[in-house]
Amino acid sequence: MKFAENILGTIGNTPLVKINKITKELNCLVLAKVETFNPGNSVKDRMAVKMIEDAEADGRLKPGGTIIEGTSGNTGMGLALGAIVKGYKLICVITDKQSKEKMDILRAVGAKVIVCPTDVEPEDPRSYYSVSKRLGTEIPNSWYVNQYDNPSNAIAHYEQTAPEIWEQTDGKITHFVVGVGTGGTISGVSKYLKERNPNIKVWGIDTYGSVFKKYHETGIFDENEIYSYITEGIGEDILPKNVDFSLIDGFTKVTDKDAAVYTRRLALEEGIFVGNSAGAAIKGVLQLKEHFKPEDIVVVLFHDSGSRYVGKMFNDDWMRERGFLDEEMTKASDLIKSHIDKPLIIVRTEELVSHAIERLKKYNISQIPVIDSTGFVGSLDETDLFRSYFADKNIGDKPIREIMGKPYPIVQENTPFEEVTKLINKDNQAVLVALENGKYHIITKHDIISSIN
Repeated sequence: MKFAENILGTIGNTPLVKINKITKELNCLVLAKVETFNPGNSVKDRMAVKMIEDAEADGRLKPGGTIIEGTSGNTGMGLALGAIVKGYKLICVITDKQSKEKMDILRAVGAKVIVCPTDVEPEDPRSYYSVSKRLGTEIPNSWYVNQYDNPSNAIAHYEQTAPEIWEQTDGKITHFVVGVGTGGTISGVSKYLKERNPNIKVWGIDTYGSVFKKYHETGIFDENEIYSYITEGIGEDILPKNVDFSLIDGFTKVTDKDAAVYTRRLALEEGIFVGNSAGAAIKGVLQLKEHFKPEDIVVVLFHDSGSRYVGKMFNDDWMRERGFLDEEMTKASDLIKSHIDKPLIIVRTEELVSHAIERLKKYNISQIPVIDSTGFVGSLDETDLFRSYFADKNIGDKPIREIMGKPYPIVQENTPFEEVTKLINKDNQAVLVALENGKYHIITKHDIISSIN
């Protein structure tokens, strides 16, 4: 009989799959190392178990202990599998940028999940770096994993991932391309491959808002390069010790939009249902096409499963809200697709100004049409409203008809896009759309901006 002693025995030996349609503009052979075949559905299973076993061996992790780690989700899943099999508790500290699916999956495998804000400095006590470190000092019999600086991370890929790639390509690989986050995968794989063939080129995929590319090219850690981005699993605002820049030949940056679009293309055109960083990686391969010759064999690693991103990249509304769907905007109805299911928020002429302010805050909107028994008779804009409010604190008790502006123009569903945009200006903040069902909806500047791809 052939069977694994436990689920950890199924980690590794993931397949190489030829990419056919997306890379047809390239003359070379492009092979994807599809790591979603690991039991935790990501490449992180490899290093998570390696880090646990090494910590057990040297006494950092003791029987009945608690494993603590800051994670974007995938390392947490790998650690959870190890914790279940080996009898440890697990606390995962995650940022609010990560998908709900990742958080739910971690909870499903027994991890306690603590969510921290994304847009804070790494040294901020609220950051997921700081919180995980602090918990590691406060909780008795605990071990803080620190995948960013833990050498077992890169060693796992040196010992497992790289030998598999070498054997699967019969040593013919010429280029390795992978997204860079903690740096363990790219550094471990690169070290092994370059020891066997120093001519192999290794490229890292970075994202806008991350420091890797500029630091590799200039040696400068530029804080101006750091800003919020959507792409998950790659890029950093720190320099992890696991990123060995001497083993990396170069970086290319991929936009959030391209990463999302190509994630969907991999599913639709190749039948490979993988995650956000895979979309960035395959777009990076296309951006690097000038570096490839017809005889080259390019291996690109796909980190994780598309199941982690069902509510994001694979959700049309999510993509549309961020302007990531290349939909042609030709008429007024196209501009309200993302919120057509939401009711039009209105106020009445005889309501108090304070009611309008409450509604602006409750629904997080900037403009409200005003109606009376005859129909639309006015409008309120947050800028004018708050200017009036702070000039006269008692204005909140006045009826809206005393301060409302002129009503918004009304267009039909099939009104051309260009005509709608001309109606929105500094004196007119929105346009109303008359729907076929007799109801109305609103188009704002935000809708116009969101339509720009």
